[in-house]
Amino acid sequence: MAEEIRAEMVANVWKVVVNEGDDVSDGDTLVILESMKMEIPVLTEADGKVTRLAVGEGDVVQEGDLIAVIG
Repeated sequence: MAEEIRAEMVANVWKVVVNEGDDVSDGDTLVILESMKMEIPVLTEADGKVTRLAVGEGDVVQEGDLIAVIG
């Protein structure tokens, strides 16, 4: 079953750590968001493969926006 990773706040995408097709493990960092000069890592809670990466560096995400799908 695919896991959708969504933004929990309004933030800028500061750094994308993974690419589509990468294998990830529970706790791996997918992207790093920046909000109010704080860096917030977005982690996966499942093992799998990044089947979709919906953001790029410099994007602005709103609360609830899709960041990635882990399949």
